[in-house]
Amino acid sequence: MSLPPSDRLRPSSKARPAADRPVQRMKPWAIALAIAAASAMPAVSAAQVQSGWFCGGLETGYGPFDYRTTPKDKRDVVERHHFTPKVVALTGGQSSTQIGGDIAYTLHAFPNHPVALDAMARLGRKEGTAHVRGARYTVECYFERAIRFVPDDPQVRVLYAHFLVSEKRLKDATTQLDAADRSKPASPYIQYNLGLGYADVGNYDKSLAYAHRAYSAGIDLPGLRERLQRAGKWKNPAK
Repeated sequence: MSLPPSDRLRPSSKARPAADRPVQRMKPWAIALAIAAASAMPAVSAAQVQSGWFCGGLETGYGPFDYRTTPKDKRDVVERHHFTPKVVALTGGQSSTQIGGDIAYTLHAFPNHPVALDAMARLGRKEGTAHVRGARYTVECYFERAIRFVPDDPQVRVLYAHFLVSEKRLKDATTQLDAADRSKPASPYIQYNLGLGYADVGNYDKSLAYAHRAYSAGIDLPGLRERLQRAGKWKNPAK
């Protein structure tokens, strides 16, 4: 399925190697989101929110599965019925009238489904809400759930950082970028988006380092290079 063109590379479904440490508890910002969403969710106590209860358990009727290593036939069970091209494009639901319900179903089965996480974040921006229609949890909860399930997936960290940048929470975004950085991702696609992420938070040294790695690996999009040039931070790789 195709995604709209963008300077920022959209996530793909290919497996990505990584290693990182788990997130056990929700951060203080998630408590604020819980309060903001209280009118749409059942009442919960502060202790439940801090324990991670607010974002729910990961057990479900189908899954959860690590999207990076799940065979295509298992992916198809969900994607053919819930995560179709029109859902990815945010033009309509597949199994219901609510796009968010189909994206949420996909993320309950595959918490680290990169295209679904990206779609959930885009839908939140489109609807102008922290809790999209048809989803059980807030947009941010789906990132928390993904990290809780697979803390070693750098693509989740980069997508989460992009979401946090859009929320103007640069310190939290840097935390996620640094987690992805520590995993030493081998994928040039993740390296490119890490470069963009570090540019977003003003760390141009790391942005340039990842730009060099991504371009030397064959990425041909000019956006990151041009971004660094506009900031006066671009340097050609040392020979």
